[in-house]
Amino acid sequence: MRTIQMTLDDKLVADVDRAVKKLSTNRSAFTRDALRASLDQLNKTQLEKKHQQGYKRHPVNQSDFNDWHDEQVWGDSDAAW
Repeated sequence: MRTIQMTLDDKLVADVDRAVKKLSTNRSAFTRDALRASLDQLNKTQLEKKHQQGYKRHPVNQSDFNDWHDEQVWGDSDAAW
């Protein structure tokens, strides 16, 4: 693990200190978790954007699902769950 130095405003530090106290952790662990969560969210956002671009380039047509129409089984509506 590496040690890094960061500059943060006083309010942010105070907010983090309150959070770490509630969570019974420390600033470093809290910051690591926050950075991981932020990177995961960034990755998710990029993948969603990539999917949107793909669907714009190749829009879905209703006919894409016709082969599966007859395969749908809705079950007996009188069946007890």
